[in-house]
Amino acid sequence: MANSKNVSLKINGIDLSVPAGSTILEAARSIGIEIPTLCYLKEINEIGACRICMVEVKGARSLVTACVFPVAEGMEVKTNTEKVRSSRKRTLELILSTHDKNCLSCVRSGTCELQKLCKEFGVDDPDYYAGENIFYEFDDSAAHMVRDNNKCILCRRCVAACDSQCISVIGANARGFDTHISSPFDKDLAEVSCISCGQCIVNCPTGAIVEKDETAAVLAAINDPEKFVVVHTAPSIRVTLGEAFGMKIGSNVQGKMVAALRRLGFDKVFDTDFGADLTIMEESHEFLDRVKNGGKLPLISSCSPGWVKYCEHYYPDLLDHLSSCKSPQQMQGAIIKSWYAQKEGLDPSKIFVVGIMPCTAKKFENKRDHQSSVNGLPDVDVSLTTRELARMIESAGIYFKDLPDEAYDNPLGDATGAAVIFGATGGVMEAALRTAVETLTGETLEALDFHEIRGTQGIKEATYHVAGLDVKVAVASGTQNAKLIMDKIRSGEADWHFVEIMGCPGGCVNGGGQPIQHAVVRNFHDLRSLRAATLYETDASLPLRKSHESPAIKMIYEEFLGEPGGHKSHELLHTSYTPRAKYQ
Repeated sequence: MANSKNVSLKINGIDLSVPAGSTILEAARSIGIEIPTLCYLKEINEIGACRICMVEVKGARSLVTACVFPVAEGMEVKTNTEKVRSSRKRTLELILSTHDKNCLSCVRSGTCELQKLCKEFGVDDPDYYAGENIFYEFDDSAAHMVRDNNKCILCRRCVAACDSQCISVIGANARGFDTHISSPFDKDLAEVSCISCGQCIVNCPTGAIVEKDETAAVLAAINDPEKFVVVHTAPSIRVTLGEAFGMKIGSNVQGKMVAALRRLGFDKVFDTDFGADLTIMEESHEFLDRVKNGGKLPLISSCSPGWVKYCEHYYPDLLDHLSSCKSPQQMQGAIIKSWYAQKEGLDPSKIFVVGIMPCTAKKFENKRDHQSSVNGLPDVDVSLTTRELARMIESAGIYFKDLPDEAYDNPLGDATGAAVIFGATGGVMEAALRTAVETLTGETLEALDFHEIRGTQGIKEATYHVAGLDVKVAVASGTQNAKLIMDKIRSGEADWHFVEIMGCPGGCVNGGGQPIQHAVVRNFHDLRSLRAATLYETDASLPLRKSHESPAIKMIYEEFLGEPGGHKSHELLHTSYTPRAKYQ
């Protein structure tokens, strides 16, 4: 808290002192007491709407909402009285009265915050269930998600997440009993400027918003004897997948993940980090070419499809600043269906490529134009989120925690530390600088850690003196911060040379496809930093930390691509963008 003055109070008879301005919820948390919530998201959705966090305050006429009620000197609070528990149970019963209660078939069963609270408070009274209800049709118009208002509890966490991204394409429509979350004029999501980031999904407490599940298509391909099914995993997945199996936040489960994918039946298990190293080779070349030849600056990274779609909707006049490089996922797919197919004597039309991604926007990216490099075949056939992979592993009866560590298949499982850090905000910039600086100077870069652009701050800036040039860079994550960056570029007041933007706050480690964590975890643990820290530790431990030093990368340019930015590279690894209308 900014105010250093402390306030003394009692919670459940325990004396404590907390900074002035703290809420009862925060004060209780400081002594290990969790007050349940359904709507509260720290700094995003502090509205006291769900009424689950009600507590007793001595002297108050009624129960108060702990998530927004500030502490006061001498306050006495009780969080678990019969009156409090009765209030919470009654509220849960009322929520359930209009809720689709098909929990057994719901994708969020086991991770649903409403389900968890109903179990804890013994909610099993059907008295309210026979009343009037409204049935809502699914909205499955978007490429990446399904919205089911029959499971919505009007907590508005999705609305707050969308607003915090400066997108605001969903909100509360109608009033009273008819209130529901929808887009303006109840348009389908496909008809508004949704950027497919999925932040609404990871913040929803129930199954009202979920990713479009494509696991059936993947299983069908695996079981098709005519298909050669290849899977590749994004940099951040290795430090998040373990959370879906109860492991510590930030655990590196790369080896177990590879083992699980083999047991699911994939023919080859590759690492998208190879595609990330390839992206650095192409993007660094593009950056240096623009610097040397008067190209459009700043060059802006194009790895994040949510960010790219945001730029197409909101800054179509600045699309020429975007790097023409495809994302690592798409580069990896294009190489699998071209170079790898050629080396192994495989028919590209028989290869089915699956990307395991932290990002729901990858599902949209697969369907974009100019993402089909080989004979009109899609570079990637299906993108699964971390959550979808976890469900596949669980349903196959694979005991994830007990698996041995296994290595990726080569050559497309070979990668450097520069690729690993792609999963954290600032990672793409740092990886690119490692290669660009050595290319510019012709000298070996001894200090590989660019600490100025690390961390989870929304915007970071730095200037590096390289070969007589002051190279100015900026890094932003979350489209709220992207807006600040783009407004400066549009107005002409920016003097950066190179900008990295990730659509999700904190980068891919906090992507919309990552494992669900209950709000109590998201509110009081820094998921972004914990996950990113493991990526940086992994990078530091690897023998090769610069993309241009990768033997596999050297081999593919020698055997197939020729040179970064060459004709073959542009044919397979680069793309274009489309101005899109902005609807809200």
